[in-house]
Amino acid sequence: MTHWRALIVLGTAQFLMVLDTSVMNVSISQLVEDFDTEVTAIQAVITLYALVMAAFMIVGGRFGDILGRKRMFLLGLAVYATGSALTAVAPELWVLALGWSVIEGLGAAMVLPAMAALVAENYRERDRAVAYGVIGGLAGAGIAVGPLLGGWVTTYLTWRLVFAGEVVVVVAVLFCHRVIEEAPRAGRRPRLDGVGAALSAAGLGLGVLGVLQSGTWGWVQPRNPPFTVLGFAPTLFVVAAGVAVLAVLAHWERRRDAQGADPLVHLALLRRPVLRAGLLSLLSQNLILLGLFFTIPLYLQVVQGFDAFETGLRLLPVSVTMLVASTVGSRLGRVAGPRRLVRVALAALAGAVVWLLATIDPVIDDAQFAGAMALLGVGMGLLASQLGNVVQSGVAEEERSEAGGLQFTAQNLGSALGTALIGSLLIGALAHAFTTQVENDPRLSEEARRQTGIALEAGITFVPTEQVRSAAERAGLPAAEVDAVTDSYASAQLDGLKAAILAAGGITLVSFLVTPPLPSRSQPSGVGAPAEPRPTP
Repeated sequence: MTHWRALIVLGTAQFLMVLDTSVMNVSISQLVEDFDTEVTAIQAVITLYALVMAAFMIVGGRFGDILGRKRMFLLGLAVYATGSALTAVAPELWVLALGWSVIEGLGAAMVLPAMAALVAENYRERDRAVAYGVIGGLAGAGIAVGPLLGGWVTTYLTWRLVFAGEVVVVVAVLFCHRVIEEAPRAGRRPRLDGVGAALSAAGLGLGVLGVLQSGTWGWVQPRNPPFTVLGFAPTLFVVAAGVAVLAVLAHWERRRDAQGADPLVHLALLRRPVLRAGLLSLLSQNLILLGLFFTIPLYLQVVQGFDAFETGLRLLPVSVTMLVASTVGSRLGRVAGPRRLVRVALAALAGAVVWLLATIDPVIDDAQFAGAMALLGVGMGLLASQLGNVVQSGVAEEERSEAGGLQFTAQNLGSALGTALIGSLLIGALAHAFTTQVENDPRLSEEARRQTGIALEAGITFVPTEQVRSAAERAGLPAAEVDAVTDSYASAQLDGLKAAILAAGGITLVSFLVTPPLPSRSQPSGVGAPAEPRPTP
């Protein structure tokens, strides 16, 4: 047991990072009420958390090389605890965003790359594969405990207690730091590429911002943007600006590498097929998972009217099966190989999406929904058991932190895009379906259609149908037309949810295209890929 004490400490950090997001997802309705805001605002807070992590994860990995991985791990935990404490007492939405999205996000960006490198440094050969399987299992445990714990605490006490409890756990982890080993660093320490760090954060930030705001701004035809570009919505222009900044980053990094200076990230790493396939698989995994975990709680809480605890109970099957599959998957991977197991996982996810589409009805079928959730957990758990070890097995020992930064950048970029893109598609499909329903409903007069159109131009959000009914009554519509508008919105809600889930299914199918370079057999976990020669100053 002594041999695994370091893994317990390191894995606890992974558990906390996952716990946060799952608690937030089941508490959406309560957060909307507590901060007197809308679903889209909470969506923005959740997306910002993942975006901050994605934007600064590579920087965090580089600081691990500069300051030492263990020191960076402990410093990041202290920053994370500060953010948790601020979140626990947040009086306003902007304080919640500062504490959770920004400070905790920065803390996580410091912790996770160092954690991935320290796992690889503390364990060798078969133990390393087991360790990464356990890390995946603890991620599953975070998802398992998050909805249930967060739901119960939110419903019967307050969601703030979860974040206060995180502070206590972090303090306990800091007291146990001596069990983590780190070999003395040989050679000179690299320097931080400040320009590269700024370009990385700006490029990723602009790209995700454009996707996040697409539901409000519109993709092409302007819906409700703060400005237009040549008469078009600014969304695609903002995304294009982000891509352009990332292109400048790539040029800058190649130039620094050629000059013998320390780049933010060695782009040569991305030319390794196995590593690239592992990173793309991680991105798609989190895009699908976080997209669905934003969409499904809305269905349970807003459409079905369940409270946070009831929502957590209905998400329990995905949590349990993900925990089991991620734990068992590390053994299966040694027999079947990562490529085959990842493909089985994607097939399970595709099946879960089809099953989910069949269960999105005005009245939930609990048995069918539980089956779909369980299958979703199996797919996610099998993916989690393989991809971390695939990424770390594709690099040499001195590249661990850098690979860890890329690994968690891919994961959190997927999380940010999942919440932003799937949430945007949900709102867009809701608006389109509601508009179509209102235009084609013979029960509505021209005046009712006109007033509804004016309301749609001001923006639409995902709210309980009773709020739509109250708004229609305040507008002075007759009782029959109030019923018609409410029915149209209820039908549009289901159409929007199905469109969002279908989009997640499409991403799942596309993900098969990145699996061919994955290893067909389990790679030796004690030896990474040889480091490519780099210019020396």
